[in-house]
Amino acid sequence: MATDDKTRTELEAAVYRRLVEHLRAHPDVQNIDLMNLAGFCRNCLSNWMKEAADARGLPMSKEQSREIVYGMPYDEWRAKHQNEATPEQKAAFEKAQASQKH
Repeated sequence: MATDDKTRTELEAAVYRRLVEHLRAHPDVQNIDLMNLAGFCRNCLSNWMKEAADARGLPMSKEQSREIVYGMPYDEWRAKHQNEATPEQKAAFEKAQASQKH
């Protein structure tokens, strides 16, 4: 399917908004689990948002990009939803990080 750049950008933006909405609806899914399974998490999305803003010369702080993704200040989200990572989660994270370095 051939689409023009504007339409493609609009579709990509809609998918991004849907992904963020889905993640906000599932705060029980911990970032470490996302990292272990998919290799990215909410923080990655917020970092990518900031990088995109930086590339366009738009001012955006790390805190602002995180609030866009989390739907609230990051510290507030952490206090409400983030659990301490289990030893198993930490071990899986270390294993995943080691395999990405090769």
